[in-house]
Amino acid sequence: MAAVKAAEMGFELNDSNLFRRRQHSPALPPVPAPDMAQNIAQATCVRCRTGFGPKEQMINSNGEMLCSECFVCAQCFQPFEDGLFYTFEGTKYCEHCFQVLFAPCCGKCEEFIVGRVIKAMNNNWHPECFTCEICNTPLADVGFVKNAGRALCRPCHNREKAMGMGKLICYKSNTVIDGEPLWFKGHPYWPYHFNCSRCGCELTAEARELHGELFCLPCHDKQGIPICGACRRPIEERVVSAMGKQWHVEHFVCAQCEKPFLGQKHYERNGLAYCEVHFNQLFGDVCYQCNEVIDGDVVSALNKSWCVNCFQCTCCNTKLTLKNKFVEYDMKPVCKKCYEKFPLELKKRLKKASELSRK
Repeated sequence: MAAVKAAEMGFELNDSNLFRRRQHSPALPPVPAPDMAQNIAQATCVRCRTGFGPKEQMINSNGEMLCSECFVCAQCFQPFEDGLFYTFEGTKYCEHCFQVLFAPCCGKCEEFIVGRVIKAMNNNWHPECFTCEICNTPLADVGFVKNAGRALCRPCHNREKAMGMGKLICYKSNTVIDGEPLWFKGHPYWPYHFNCSRCGCELTAEARELHGELFCLPCHDKQGIPICGACRRPIEERVVSAMGKQWHVEHFVCAQCEKPFLGQKHYERNGLAYCEVHFNQLFGDVCYQCNEVIDGDVVSALNKSWCVNCFQCTCCNTKLTLKNKFVEYDMKPVCKKCYEKFPLELKKRLKKASELSRK
């Protein structure tokens, strides 16, 4: 339609300048298509410099053409599993050989480390393996403190340091408590961390805990709570009243063995309570024969104490009483019947020794 209209208007195509320029411009030479088959046929392996057969596998590794025989680990000469390899200084290695030759070994799990390595304490670590030796907190991103050859987090280091100094660590600030701590819910604190739940004053180490809250002494005493005679803490449960004081059940114990009486009989001496066994051991009579505390009647003879059952003739084992006649022989009693069987010379010496002891 456009050509018809141009002809009707008296306009010829030859009159166009663009047409004349295209008609007189020199033709460009044809661009030959690349001969891919020819390039492949001329390719060679960069390692062995040999060409590739028509059906031979060609491996392109980072722009380098390799044959399958050359695409192997430089250490063990085995093919790469799944094509995975590691490069070090331009040389390719399989994963196992690379780890054996170059990868560090973790100081904890003793496995090879591939990736991020933590170097500390003259060793190498996986990030997840480098932990505090006390609480197992990971240290890779928070830092650590060397304590007696151990890597510790700062809270554990402060706690160990305080233990060595005979002091405690504040459960809130993780710092060493120089003075008397305030105990709350089983943990030590700096007293200034708390205020009285009733009057709001700043607390001291003498503060008291009651029903999960802390009170100063005046506010606590106004509530009529008994105080344990041992720990000086309030008694919220069962109370033991003894020796003019009140005690926690677990704190009313024998002064010698420190075992709670738990309702058993106790014995008092010089303001202290003792169980029956240790009271007798410390203040009671011990049998010369069996070396046990005498529980019951005591036989006092030959400047010694005896159980009723242990006071017997050392020769015939006949039981004796203070009403029986007996003679001391080798610091033990001998009945009259056995004494008569002694040689005459021995009886003379025993009689003489008895007379000297009376003088």
